[in-house]
Amino acid sequence: MAVIKSPALHLLYMVATVVVMVAADLQQFKHPVKAGGSLSFLVIGDWGRRGLYNQSNVAYQMGKVGDQMDVDFIVSTGDNFYDSGLVDEDDPAFFDSFTNVYTAPSLQKQWYSVLGNHDYRGNALAQLSPELRQRDNRWHCMRSFILHAGNADFFFVDTTPFHEKYFTEEDQEYDWRGVLPREDYLSQLLKDVDVALKDSSAKWKIVVGHHTIHSAGVHGNTQELVDKLLPILLENEVILYINGHDHCLEHISSSNSQLQFLTSGGGSKAWRGDINPWNLDEMKFYYDGQGFMAGEITENDLVVSFYDVFGNVLHKWSGSGNMRSAC
Repeated sequence: MAVIKSPALHLLYMVATVVVMVAADLQQFKHPVKAGGSLSFLVIGDWGRRGLYNQSNVAYQMGKVGDQMDVDFIVSTGDNFYDSGLVDEDDPAFFDSFTNVYTAPSLQKQWYSVLGNHDYRGNALAQLSPELRQRDNRWHCMRSFILHAGNADFFFVDTTPFHEKYFTEEDQEYDWRGVLPREDYLSQLLKDVDVALKDSSAKWKIVVGHHTIHSAGVHGNTQELVDKLLPILLENEVILYINGHDHCLEHISSSNSQLQFLTSGGGSKAWRGDINPWNLDEMKFYYDGQGFMAGEITENDLVVSFYDVFGNVLHKWSGSGNMRSAC
């Protein structure tokens, strides 16, 4: 069991994730990077199935790659616990799907997580509760927040409330505490993200959300994000939008900007077999299976790699200054 109870480790966590007090409404944190200023991280989404559907196998490969890269932290793109989030802070699914699965030494780092639509089907406030951090202090989950890490800023955005259908479908219930009235919530969130992006002086601006903006997977584009969030990302020269939701690995390149759309939703159940046609000039990579993504950032370079459940590198993309290339 990977519960971290050591006072020394707890102090290290408090030092590593420093709250930055600013005027913006989005809470901001700072994560230290390596001595030379470089940063490495893993990205996993749609994973929490008590180790089933290859979740444990993906976790094993994450541990190996995380050790090789000496990763600084892990990003979760949501749908952390299936099928309906957590019941409460004492739900054993937290241990069964998180603590007892991601046991590799290299994965005992901070996990920065957002909520997915399946998380909202349960007790959404439970995943946001500080009580979970007392059970396993790797866990850091908030609706929306900002992470400063060297010359990269990560903007985590709560995308589930954007989706209109979740407010109208009759066969599912969602925990909207803290979200309603919805229009006010979304208006303020978009304003906060726009202001924070404009205030950022980071070389690399990266936005993380659960839902797709552009995807050839079964869920396809999320039109509400295309209409409301995408213009803000383009205006503020965001380099990466990273999401889950579609249970695949995917890279779509923007045809009119530097923005890259990266899907890492292969943490457990995948192989849906639904792939929609896409412009081949933009579609750089699609894998309808399990796996995860890794990122490496230095002063002038950014590299992302996609790994399958066997640890094979399926696709790699790099950005350096104003030169962008896909491999």
